[in-house]
Amino acid sequence: MIKKGNLYYPTKEFKEKAWVKNKAVYKNAQRDPKRFWADLAEELVWFKKWKKIFEHKPPYFKWFLGGKINITYNIFERNLAERKNKIALIWEPEPLEERPRILSYYDLYREVNRFANGLKKLGVKKGDRVGIYLPMIPEVIISMLACARIGAVHSVVFSAFSPQALRIRLQDTEAKILITADGYWRRGKVIPLKQNADKGIENTKVKKVIVVQRMGNKIPFKKGRDIWWEDVVKGQPDYCKPAIMDSEDILFILYTSGSTGKPKGCVHVCGGYSVQALWTGKLIFDWKDNDIFWSTSDMGWITGHTYSCYSPLLNGVTFVIFEGAPDWPKPDRWAQIIDKYGVTVFYTAPTAIRMFAKYGKEVLKGHKFETLRLLGSVGEPIDESAWQWYFKEIGKSRCPIVDTWWQTETGGILITSLPGIGPFRPAYTGLPFPGTRFEILDDKGKPTKPGQEGALVLLPPFVPSLLRRIYKNPKKYLNTYWSEYGKKIYFTSDAALRDKNGLIRIVGRLDDVIKIAGHRVTTGELEAAINLHPSIAECAVVGIPDKIKGQVPVVFVILKKKIKNLKEVVVGQVLKEIGPIALPKEVYEVESLPKTRSGKIMRRILRRLFTGEE
Repeated sequence: MIKKGNLYYPTKEFKEKAWVKNKAVYKNAQRDPKRFWADLAEELVWFKKWKKIFEHKPPYFKWFLGGKINITYNIFERNLAERKNKIALIWEPEPLEERPRILSYYDLYREVNRFANGLKKLGVKKGDRVGIYLPMIPEVIISMLACARIGAVHSVVFSAFSPQALRIRLQDTEAKILITADGYWRRGKVIPLKQNADKGIENTKVKKVIVVQRMGNKIPFKKGRDIWWEDVVKGQPDYCKPAIMDSEDILFILYTSGSTGKPKGCVHVCGGYSVQALWTGKLIFDWKDNDIFWSTSDMGWITGHTYSCYSPLLNGVTFVIFEGAPDWPKPDRWAQIIDKYGVTVFYTAPTAIRMFAKYGKEVLKGHKFETLRLLGSVGEPIDESAWQWYFKEIGKSRCPIVDTWWQTETGGILITSLPGIGPFRPAYTGLPFPGTRFEILDDKGKPTKPGQEGALVLLPPFVPSLLRRIYKNPKKYLNTYWSEYGKKIYFTSDAALRDKNGLIRIVGRLDDVIKIAGHRVTTGELEAAINLHPSIAECAVVGIPDKIKGQVPVVFVILKKKIKNLKEVVVGQVLKEIGPIALPKEVYEVESLPKTRSGKIMRRILRRLFTGEE
């Protein structure tokens, strides 16, 4: 990339080949966002075209009203003529000695159709909810697509979630079918998934449990309820007519992780989601026909749904999914996978990047990453030191980094600089995607000035893939997203700021704000400042009560190498980067930080050490 001041730009060669290279796209889209999205929607096959692009009855809205579509028709029938024998999916198992599974678009098409017919034989109908509790194996994608083929609503539950977490989601959706596996590999150990599933379906409406035989381990098997995957697909024809879905019919329900109380079931619909998934992937990852894409996300998260399943398939791209941990059995397993398959576009989380960096440069010896041409970051704000390491050590100062902001609720990426245009700035997510209207508001609802923090909000007409509601909970939908600034403004719950170039920086969740003597500082901002120190691998900051200042920061750090007078060094780092208003009261060295399986730091657990709260 080309560096100008604190900004980076794509090279002339990259720009010339990119799908979007002219920044006029932003102005054109802004002029009429509804028309912009409608033009993009024309690329898909609709059984019946929409009568109206957008309708808004705050806090509810609809896109492509009257349109009829099926996302799997657009994945398969739309692509098969040109890509029938092209590789769709490469599955890398955790054990090194086990062979990968490679499916062409035609292979995947037949597998999906057979399983879709099997589901229909079991009585699954359009609109029925189907629970999916599977690890990262091809059957998780086949299950999702089979549901979409027949108009059933899939609800994927992360395979590392507890039986209790599974039960809550199954009870909410009232699913009568659950698809699971006997077990799977994780760091050399067999995870007994079927036993967890059996506990999870207690006190639910689940009548049938379909079991994928992944491990061949001994499992409890209840006759009349449990059925092997092979028996579901046996003898089924390899064509299933796609259900004709209304644009606003539900495609899937995906629950937020529930780290702040009962999980919310985000409802995503067929038309708008298909449009967003197709185009955000194509333009942000700049996919070409010879690309090999790898998103490291699990299918249990929205990143898995959109960018490890629907988006690459809609675009006819070849992509990788991996069963195991990226640093198992050796710290460079992720790098081995990039080399093995010639991955060209790599999309992972800052937590993973920091973990790779922590192992040191020795691990990277022998890995040249010559096939990589574009890098992506997702899941949380990336600090400058992690960005620079990713850029230099993995991207070899050659690959643009698309740092991406979005949510389970948005369905697709909404903020990132496009790779053929830029600019890119370390620790700044970038520009809003064309056709989106973001604002950063202060406490009084007024737009902030450059450099001033505020609440990130999305303005009408929003985007086609934004959630339509929280399943069976209209009150929660209204209170969570449409109450802070009224029913016409979508409240993201994230704090952000803009620089003079219009680049947006996400500084953390608004509920991660520490108020120190009247000053508002986000934990994300403090963490980013502390992580700039070369001897610090990672840190977490929490606010604890203080009789005089209201709250004060406490810091937990993981070190790359020992630091003398640790507290003084960290205090000095904050003083240098932020100033005297946010100086930590205490600094603790730790070996690890409590995190969700998606890599987000669980600050509430650290806070409890001081507050004793439940």
